[in-house]
Amino acid sequence: MSTIEQGFLLTRHSRDRHGRSEIIYWLNTAKGPVRLQLSGERPLFMVPIEQRTQAEHTLNQAQLPYVWSELGLQTLELAAVAVLYFTSIAQHRAAADALRAAGVSVFEDDIRLHERFLLSRFIRGGVAFISQQQVGQALTGQKQVGQKQASQEHKAPSFRQFTQARLKPSSYEPQFRVLSLDIECSGQGELYSIGLYGDGDGLDEEKLARVLMIGQPEPADTDIQWIADEAALLKALEQTLSQYDPDIIIGWNVVGFDFKLLLRRAALHGLTLRLGRGGEPAFMRESSFTGQTFITLPGRVVIDGIDALKTACYQFDSFSLENVAQQLLGRGKQTEDVANRLATITRDFFQNKPKLAAYNLEDCRLVWDIFVHTRLLDFLRLRSQLTGLELDRIGGSVAAFTQVYLPHLHRAGFVAPNLPAGGGLASPGGYVMDSRPGLYRHVLVLDFKSLYPAIIRTFHIDPLGLVLGLQETDAIPGFRGARFSRTHHFLPAIIKHLWQERDQAKREQDQPRSQAIKILMNSFYGVLGSGGCRFYDTRLASSITLRGHEIMQQSARWISDQHHEVIYGDTDSLFVLLTGEQDEHSGRKEGQRLAKLVTQQWQQKLAAEFQLDSELELQFECYFARFLMPTIRGQEQGSKKRYAGLSSHNGVQELVFKGLETVRSDWTQLAKHFQTELYRLVFNDEDPSGFVRTTLEKTLSGEFDADLVYRKRLRRPLAQYVKSQPPQVRAARQADEHNARLGRSLRYQNKGVIRYLMTVNGPEPEEYVRSQLDYQHYVDRQLKPVADAILPFIGLSFEALIGHQLGLF
Repeated sequence: MSTIEQGFLLTRHSRDRHGRSEIIYWLNTAKGPVRLQLSGERPLFMVPIEQRTQAEHTLNQAQLPYVWSELGLQTLELAAVAVLYFTSIAQHRAAADALRAAGVSVFEDDIRLHERFLLSRFIRGGVAFISQQQVGQALTGQKQVGQKQASQEHKAPSFRQFTQARLKPSSYEPQFRVLSLDIECSGQGELYSIGLYGDGDGLDEEKLARVLMIGQPEPADTDIQWIADEAALLKALEQTLSQYDPDIIIGWNVVGFDFKLLLRRAALHGLTLRLGRGGEPAFMRESSFTGQTFITLPGRVVIDGIDALKTACYQFDSFSLENVAQQLLGRGKQTEDVANRLATITRDFFQNKPKLAAYNLEDCRLVWDIFVHTRLLDFLRLRSQLTGLELDRIGGSVAAFTQVYLPHLHRAGFVAPNLPAGGGLASPGGYVMDSRPGLYRHVLVLDFKSLYPAIIRTFHIDPLGLVLGLQETDAIPGFRGARFSRTHHFLPAIIKHLWQERDQAKREQDQPRSQAIKILMNSFYGVLGSGGCRFYDTRLASSITLRGHEIMQQSARWISDQHHEVIYGDTDSLFVLLTGEQDEHSGRKEGQRLAKLVTQQWQQKLAAEFQLDSELELQFECYFARFLMPTIRGQEQGSKKRYAGLSSHNGVQELVFKGLETVRSDWTQLAKHFQTELYRLVFNDEDPSGFVRTTLEKTLSGEFDADLVYRKRLRRPLAQYVKSQPPQVRAARQADEHNARLGRSLRYQNKGVIRYLMTVNGPEPEEYVRSQLDYQHYVDRQLKPVADAILPFIGLSFEALIGHQLGLF
């Protein structure tokens, strides 16, 4: 009997089997994992009807069978196209290659069969399905080894399999079964142990906190499953994954390190590592363009914590597990010295295995707790529901736009264009006005709410709308020759829906949902201006950014008419210097009045000039009691994207820095501490002279040596630095030369972060400093630039304050 069920997409794949295409979807459902197997879906692409003769000749010569179908579709250049269907993916690929070689235009051949099936049905994340069921059985794996074998063996869980299912969109909310994984190994990659931590799926009490470790049984507080050798360790991992049966595996650099090493060690033993559901093997590939590593475990999703945090727009000076855990959780590892940690791990493996097991399991818990603290899985689930992207997709702005927009375009009878030749033309960036440098009192920040999405909504900016608008007499004018249809468009409605969803998420204080929607909305402008997007058109992006320029400039004029001065503007923010005496209450009130005034002015202007409803909304953002707009270093001209202020909210004051030393990771702690206190004193009208002199004295006497460390990232492998030898490269080379002499692993050959100090003999790595520190360097390069940015505005200079003291040291 067929019933309608609901699930959430975990993995998706298409392949050829017995000469015909096949699609495999794995789902999370309330009744356990489900495998959907769909046969008979035909791969397709489109070609211009006017090239039919050449296309048919080419395919017949290549003996590639196809079905030609004319469905009334056309390109965005309004050329009629036909759809060509194929039986297998291999035929589809060969046909596309042959036609292109023959000069025939081919459209949408890069959309994979399993993706096209979903997007044509508007399926994103959740899916409802109906079909006849066939029962599948997961791999049972080898018997476990160790003293707890009898109690740990369970019957492997079953999955249900359905064939020829019918699918439609669903709002199903999944409850994922998650497992955190971490491995410990030698410097040569020999496996020592595998930590596994899972808290069940919220529906039962089954939990897992276990370490699989090579060695003989000995007493331990940690649940250790003792394994005879490395090959048996890998089989035990298979067995444990099969029994716990997670939907999602999380870890830290888990794809590029843990799984990469696991598959490499399995290959050394001649093993196929079957970690997917149904006994499916794990498969890994590397991008030939980026070097990025991808892992496929059918039925399971592997999510790396570093990539997930970056996708959610988290920023840290270092994405090491230690640093992120300390910042988010307030706890971390016992040491951050990688070389010593590796030596400790190896020593503990041979001398204190229970200690290593506890360390291994704690790494798993740290990753687990970071995911819980940040609600990363909620964010990724919501992103998938909004866009149709896979849970483990990194970045994906272009893919997200395509997934959301393309089904609407198809329904309207159009096919997507190909990528622009040569990457397209550059589009203008956001508006940044010249700043007026100075130290001010009473500055407001007024911010347009989601300016670029609001422009898209207001002026009906849309790829299809551009094509049709060029044919219409009453179209809305854009920039660089663009004109947009008033009635035929999709993107404004898509943005409106997301906008309303985000407002609701904010009201419900649902931060992951709000963040997912914000990232998605803000990415839409970027992809339209990117040559990596098939919908790229410089007229689209320019009609957004140049309209933004116009809006910012006109808004500034309206504010000036109210007898205030706009001292700076950046993309969607205006910095307004208020006239007269003010305080937080009056400043906030005036800011709200100005925001309302400008919003109403745009409503009236756009209705009168374009007969458009304005979605532009200027908002009061914050009030600065004191505000510094510095000059460009060494010049009188005002800087851009750099400022500092003393904000005031409900009587609570806070120092805010933008683009200055205290928020930049490549400045020392000395500069950051110096800047914070110096600005606090100046903003509170206190004399900073004594503080400046004292800081200089303590720096030169060595009291601040711990704060003189530079921390910089190596952007490429060390061997690739040939022409340039910046300080961080010189320090990294010295460090690895020392590491090699001591028999330690080379830490800096393949990118990484180096910590170093400047000495009288140049840069030296923190762990191997042998020379005297170059204090004059820190005075000239760290203290002086910070002081020079603010002291001249209060009639002081760094040289005048400290010049007579330099000779004392």
